Amino acid sequence: MRGRVRGEARWCPPSECPMMTADHAHATAANRGQLPLLAALSRPECYPHPVAGVRVLETHISWVLLTGTWAYKIKKPLNLGFLDFSTPELRRRFCEEELRLNRRLAPQLYDAVVEIRGTPESPRIEGTGPVFEYAVKMREFPQDALASRLLAADRLSPRQIEQLAATIAAFHGSAAVAEAGGAFGSPRTVLAPALQNFEQLLPLLATPGDRTVLAALREWTEREHRARGALFEERREAGAVRECHGDLHLGNIVLIDGKLTPFDCIEFNPDLRWIDVMNEAAFLVMDLTDRRRPDLAFRFLNAYLELTADYGGLGILRFYLVYRAIVRAKVHCIRASQPGVLSAERTRLLAAGRDYLGLAQHFTRGARAAIVITHGLSGSGKTVISQSVAPDLGAIRIRSDVERKRLCGIDLLARSGSNVETGIYTQELTRATYERLVQLARMVTGAGYPAIVDGAFLRRWQRDLFRGLAGELGVPFAILDVCAPEPVLRTRLTQRASSAGDASEADQAVLTHQISTHEPIADDEAREAVRVDSGLSGSDAAAERACHALARWLGYQAGGR
Repeated sequence: MRGRVRGEARWCPPSECPMMTADHAHATAANRGQLPLLAALSRPECYPHPVAGVRVLETHISWVLLTGTWAYKIKKPLNLGFLDFSTPELRRRFCEEELRLNRRLAPQLYDAVVEIRGTPESPRIEGTGPVFEYAVKMREFPQDALASRLLAADRLSPRQIEQLAATIAAFHGSAAVAEAGGAFGSPRTVLAPALQNFEQLLPLLATPGDRTVLAALREWTEREHRARGALFEERREAGAVRECHGDLHLGNIVLIDGKLTPFDCIEFNPDLRWIDVMNEAAFLVMDLTDRRRPDLAFRFLNAYLELTADYGGLGILRFYLVYRAIVRAKVHCIRASQPGVLSAERTRLLAAGRDYLGLAQHFTRGARAAIVITHGLSGSGKTVISQSVAPDLGAIRIRSDVERKRLCGIDLLARSGSNVETGIYTQELTRATYERLVQLARMVTGAGYPAIVDGAFLRRWQRDLFRGLAGELGVPFAILDVCAPEPVLRTRLTQRASSAGDASEADQAVLTHQISTHEPIADDEAREAVRVDSGLSGSDAAAERACHALARWLGYQAGGR
């Protein structure tokens, strides 16, 4: 099984809910006071609507009561430093924040903040009597609809991941931008929660070996932060720091009406929510990688970058991947330290925390940069194959069709109405497009990732641009040469024209022009070319062959962590 269910809320009877502690003497007493309330809320008469039964889900900071139609989320009376729910007034305020923030992405789930009245022994939700507690009222959904569960059941498709990337890209594009000159997103603010993670995690680790690993990760984090300080500041000034979701992992994403929908934003700490958008994207990339699906991690990342053009963010991605893995290690170890956690569960949680430390180490090592360009006539399958190859190689794909339209200010799927070598396809715009591709490939490889540049590359000068770049950067270079018989090419172009779902505008006239004018790969280029025929066995089989051939050529091990 490629997916795993990890780190999610678990069900327990209300009378057996274990307690969460920060300062154990204080927090344990506070949580103990909530147990009569949880037990009482298992009674259907406490609710203003029919209830057949009540289940409780517990996280490290909240309880969620499932009643069939509605779910009620109650915050634990905690002060953990990075959050403070210690008084009823604070819990009310953060319930209201939770409602506001989550309605941005999941308005269909979040209904209201409700008062719990009466006494802990005899509570009434939206009833009479004095108010003593608050809850967020949400529409209940099947737990099997969580993206984490779908992945574990191998029911999460690449197309759904790309839809999620589009959702997140649009959300980031419309999210509030941090005020210029404010603290959010400054290099100091970026480092503070990372260091806090190390400080809070250290006393929770079980072995000297774990503490040695943590010390090395802290040293790497501080070193990487110093190296990227100017980029953190540059991105803040450019508006990359926004009011994000803050906790974007698969356990906080649910399939609703066929669409993956994020919920459960961070409401309790603005420093953890007003972050660089790449910090947010890194969480999902990390989570998918941890669950043994690096292919989907890079599918998400490539789709997100293609929509946002935020390739400059790759320079800080690795810092945030390590940060997010450490966050998850901390959450698991905190949960393991709680009173009432059974021994087997504590062992599992500590092992999961150790796994996350190993994942953080993996991210510090990076990848081997390289430059791969495609070559082939329109309809040969370059885009389909490169889309499949990029995740398996851990590569970032850049598309000429997309960047050409971006240069011209045209929506990526819009039709320009241009003909051969006119409109957006003039020789001048073609050269500008390839120069832009060179700039992006330099950015990608500079961040330590392989770059796959998806374009026709039918002219020798175009291929020489990237061969020269690879030589300048000292990275491997390869040409993914994709071909298919002419009848197959023409059939594919006809099918593509009817779907109108791709950035390419190539038609039969373009193909005819390409056949008569293209410059085939010369003998001195052939030694760098990996040739794949997509016509006989289809694009999927061709992609698999291409991936293995490129991996051998570049000295990679394709797929997996």
